[in-house]
Amino acid sequence: MITDNQARKLMKYLQEERKLGVAAAKSGMDEKTARKYRDLGQLPSELKAERVRSWRTREDPFKEVWAMVQSFLGNNPGLEAKTLFEHLQRQYSGRFSDGQIRTFQRKVKHWRATEGPAREVFFPQVHKPGELSQSDFTHMGKLEITIGGAPFNHLIYHFVLTYSNWETGTICFSESFESLSDGLQRALWKLGGVPQAHQTDRLSTAVNKPHNPEEFTRRYQGLLSYYRLTGRKTQAASPNENGDVEQRHHRFKRAVDQALMLRDSREFATRKEYESFVEELFAQLNANRHDRFKEELAVLRTLPAKQLSASTKFTVGVGPSSTIRIKHNVYSVHSRLIREKVTVRLYAEHLEIWHGQSHIETIPRLRGSGNHHIQYPHIIDWLVRKPGAFENYRYRADLFPTSRFRIAYDALKRQHAVTKAGKEYLLILKLAAKESESAVDDVLRILLHQNTPICAATVESLVLSGHKPEPVTDVRISPVVLQAYDCLLSEAEVAV
Repeated sequence: MITDNQARKLMKYLQEERKLGVAAAKSGMDEKTARKYRDLGQLPSELKAERVRSWRTREDPFKEVWAMVQSFLGNNPGLEAKTLFEHLQRQYSGRFSDGQIRTFQRKVKHWRATEGPAREVFFPQVHKPGELSQSDFTHMGKLEITIGGAPFNHLIYHFVLTYSNWETGTICFSESFESLSDGLQRALWKLGGVPQAHQTDRLSTAVNKPHNPEEFTRRYQGLLSYYRLTGRKTQAASPNENGDVEQRHHRFKRAVDQALMLRDSREFATRKEYESFVEELFAQLNANRHDRFKEELAVLRTLPAKQLSASTKFTVGVGPSSTIRIKHNVYSVHSRLIREKVTVRLYAEHLEIWHGQSHIETIPRLRGSGNHHIQYPHIIDWLVRKPGAFENYRYRADLFPTSRFRIAYDALKRQHAVTKAGKEYLLILKLAAKESESAVDDVLRILLHQNTPICAATVESLVLSGHKPEPVTDVRISPVVLQAYDCLLSEAEVAV
């Protein structure tokens, strides 16, 4: 293929040599081709532009129906070419074959470019140091991270400064206000200052619905006011307005994926190990942003004296079933609190139960709604007194702390009637609450392994004896004798 540069050289050499063959050889083309360009006096690019045809090679198969197609596109510009083509196939049976869809798509594409409605224009923004921060939640499930062999389905609350792209994040499990408050405050304190404004998308925990006269929810506005942040939100269905953090989502998850590949494992022993991995990755991503980050630090406002409590308070009454309901989930509390009012401080991952000024206990927060968390020590005293309530108890599944407790109860039902089996099991459960759940579990393991009949008295005597049962699954591996491999090598040499 002859280039414009070769043609220019040819013209130059023709002026110097005046011999076509010599000029052609110096330009890297044969004499016949050189003659063509000499006679035409044009560059290859100019000839190519002239060759672009402006005529149709065959009749337009959609000429008769195009007016109808245009009316569809005019009324609904979002209609896809494939949808319209399938409509034409149904309306004009046998007239349009599947092989014509590409022709139709090109025709629709040309109409959109020449006659269609104007497309949305995105206007690049100029960011200033310390002016704006953005944040959002991003799901990490597709990265298939596991902790202790179990899938670790979680989110990252992701915070970004739009000028320097400095970023940080917090592991969380829902887009709750508690997760937002905790994540934002952690980010600000790690940053060491406060920018002028903070922008989110239309999170229901932060932004009120359009008909509400107040732009932000009361709790979120209180958080913004405490840090003297100006709140901003994106327009509906406009994620591009939160473009910096959306782009960082993509690049951060890609960096996580690449780091996991280098690590050659997506398994972490503990959550703390995974948190350290994420924190180190953020440090690596921020490593090349020092210059612009320093500009941001110079204009950030100072932090307040302390962080706000990242919790929501509820005052609830304890019902006769010794339970409370928080955010559509049921939790048990100790039966001594029945008919009392308790204060619940709801955090991103746990609840604190308070009575008056006394902290009673901390309970893991349930994810989702319609779930329950019943702790048998809270109610076991009264269950022993009312054993008949056990068999049909709504939350009975929560009263089997390990699989062995469940197996033991099934074994008791084979030995006794249901009522007697329930009484025996509840006495065992009370022993676990009073002494040690793990000790009772060990004893049940030994009794089940030996096929010994289970009863509360036997379990109690073995637990109180203080004897530590020997692990049933103890595995002993004999030392490897490396000399055996020398024998194999010797035999191989003899065979050769």
